[in-house]
Amino acid sequence: MGDEGHPAVEVRAAEDGHGEALTPSGHVKAFELEVEERDHQFLTMAVDEAYNGVKLGEGGPFGAVIVKDGKVVVCAAHNEVLKNMDPTAHAEVTAVRKACQKLGRYDLSDCEIYASCEPCPMCFGAIHLSKLKRLVYGAEAEAALAIGFDDFIADAIRGTATYQKTNLKIEKGSGKAADAAEQIFENTKSKFVMY
Repeated sequence: MGDEGHPAVEVRAAEDGHGEALTPSGHVKAFELEVEERDHQFLTMAVDEAYNGVKLGEGGPFGAVIVKDGKVVVCAAHNEVLKNMDPTAHAEVTAVRKACQKLGRYDLSDCEIYASCEPCPMCFGAIHLSKLKRLVYGAEAEAALAIGFDDFIADAIRGTATYQKTNLKIEKGSGKAADAAEQIFENTKSKFVMY
């Protein structure tokens, strides 16, 4: 058990079957399999945030911490869906919003995020768009799915989900309105700087 009476967090690198860690691109490199002490520290903080959010009744058991330069905690956040009556107030999205506001910018490329659970597609989108350079997560998505969370929508939309299916019908529009929607990008590209 961890210091606060909840299970200790363990993170392991993916292996190639020969005991060597894999990078996201699939290339084998000689990384140490032991997680750095700072990773354990910040991932434990994310887990603590998850417990705190549930204790406060503000949302599901998800927490996130954003760290700058590998040492300074920019912000810590937990799921606030119930508190804000906002289905997008997941821990990672909330953390990204707080970090951007605190730093006064939307580019978090010098920051890392630690999440108590593997992010859903929406949260991963926020992580990607904010250009966070690294994501470390504790639990796999299946742990949340197994107790009823259905935020892992990619499989639900495709109809390949084990735990849930979506009732949402998705269609691409057609006709003049769809053409006008396509033209927005061409008509406005000179009016903003791509971030």
